[in-house]
Amino acid sequence: MLSDREIKAALAEGRIDVGPLEYPDVQIQPASIDLRLGNQFRVFKHAQRAFIDPLNDNLDEFTEIVTVPDGEAFILHPGEFVLGSIKEYVRIPADMVAKVEGRSSLGRLAILVHATAGFIDPGFEGNITLELSNVGKMPVAFYPNMRVCQISFEMLSSPAERPYGHPDRRSKYQGQQGPTASRIRHDTPTRPSTSSLADDLGVDEPPATGTEN
Repeated sequence: MLSDREIKAALAEGRIDVGPLEYPDVQIQPASIDLRLGNQFRVFKHAQRAFIDPLNDNLDEFTEIVTVPDGEAFILHPGEFVLGSIKEYVRIPADMVAKVEGRSSLGRLAILVHATAGFIDPGFEGNITLELSNVGKMPVAFYPNMRVCQISFEMLSSPAERPYGHPDRRSKYQGQQGPTASRIRHDTPTRPSTSSLADDLGVDEPPATGTEN
């Protein structure tokens, strides 16, 4: 894992890119970089359908963007889950991996910053989407630009042969900007039939949808 001096050297050499770092003396920690919260949140429309079919639904249609101006707060209520995004644009080289974790100060308020997606692949670049949830009993206010999570870096034994973003990978989130909804329906097909899923759930079969190029 890179120490603070190695992080600073990698930033200076352009091997990794995390920016803009407006407060480097504060954001660069002993073995990580604190990342700031962006202004947009992607909120789920819970009443639109009885369930989400991740392999067939266009999940952008199940969410809406809420933009919070600087200085104002987004309130995350107990039991709620929203997608957020960091302010900084991150680029990871092919010979490193990165990990995103929540800050302990927010963890002590019962806030989780990711459900499962704390691992950042070699070659990824973009704004990291956060999976924000409140598992406590009290609402919590989130302010744009607050330090919300931290990213650390580890060296690989050798550069990845096909890093994230490689033309053969069909990387769904490369270059993403702002909180990005799940694109799992664009996975390489290894799916059950839609009719079987609908039958199992006892609902009408949803209409077929196309896939991205």
